[in-house]
Amino acid sequence: MIAFVSGPVAALAPDSAVVEVGGIGIAVQCTPNTLSGLRMGQQTKLATSLVVREDSLTLYGFADDDERQTFELLQTASGVGPRLAQAMLAVHTPDTLRRAVSTGDEKALTAVPGIGKKGAQKLLIELKDRLGEPLGAPAVGTAVTSGWRDQLHAALIGLGYATREADEAVAAVAPQAEAAEGTPQVGHLLRAALQTLNRAR
Repeated sequence: MIAFVSGPVAALAPDSAVVEVGGIGIAVQCTPNTLSGLRMGQQTKLATSLVVREDSLTLYGFADDDERQTFELLQTASGVGPRLAQAMLAVHTPDTLRRAVSTGDEKALTAVPGIGKKGAQKLLIELKDRLGEPLGAPAVGTAVTSGWRDQLHAALIGLGYATREADEAVAAVAPQAEAAEGTPQVGHLLRAALQTLNRAR
């Protein structure tokens, strides 16, 4: 079990980062929230969870141990693999997920791509006694609905784009975000923003 990786950030992509550890580049799958806190060349320490499959070894990285633990607990529910667990953490913080499960907030779970109404109902039952009680004060809305622009902007800055370029890219994908049903997905918006920046260069 690789509990964490620590070292300078060697590369950043829309859904992953490479951290240099002892001269070796370790690729780590991360949510947009985690990626937005990373900067090229700067030291970082990411809590990690290694997912072993027959044909692959994938390391998932998190801003802290709480996020990593929530990621692992989510996968104890039937039908939840690492990708869906990561998607849930891309949309909600661990505490928002705990609050959604403890209050039976089906709508919060259906905001995650890949979770429908029946899936949300099933998850609420299965996760009820696994995630624990929320720690913080009640949140006003979800992190993504209240601040997708800020998250997207921070992620672009973290990838090395200038503030002006990030501003323009956020403005370019705003119509797409506003047209989306439910919660805008920062990961999808980040890919669209990167495409507009590549065309502009």
